[in-house]
Amino acid sequence: MGTMIRAEQHEPLQTEEAQYLTFQLGGEMFAIGILHIKEILEYNNLTTVPMMPAFIRGVINLRGAVVPVVDLSARFGRQVSEVTRRSCIVIIEVNVDNGVQDIGLMVDAVSAVLEIPASEIEPAPSFGARIRADFISGMAKVDGKFVILLNVSRVLSVDEMAMLADVSE
Repeated sequence: MGTMIRAEQHEPLQTEEAQYLTFQLGGEMFAIGILHIKEILEYNNLTTVPMMPAFIRGVINLRGAVVPVVDLSARFGRQVSEVTRRSCIVIIEVNVDNGVQDIGLMVDAVSAVLEIPASEIEPAPSFGARIRADFISGMAKVDGKFVILLNVSRVLSVDEMAMLADVSE
């Protein structure tokens, strides 16, 4: 069982995946493996849902499906994001017990899709980052700056978010 956990935490370091969608959040650059990305939408027409934790911004109708939108800044324990002209919703596919679920991520701005070679990716730091260490799958060096590679399965753990929603009621 310990081996499985280790493999999950370092998933991007062990795969051939080299393309990442980079985006801005609170002045920092983050990235998610392109294989998790379904689409990118302009921020608009969110329906708020009462009694939800602050990081659940609301839901959107995506071709007939109800998709929850997570404010990534609030999910990281920071302030709720301010909506600007460049705000986007990145639709991510997350594996859950009964299949795949779409979840929207509210980000400040989408930057680019980058090819990041495995040689430019360092393991996640055990301390010093301003988000939980288990949310980080690695740190990539791009143009002399660090980009935080997110572990989507941890950040968007449906079970953990549901548990946090129950606590906040």
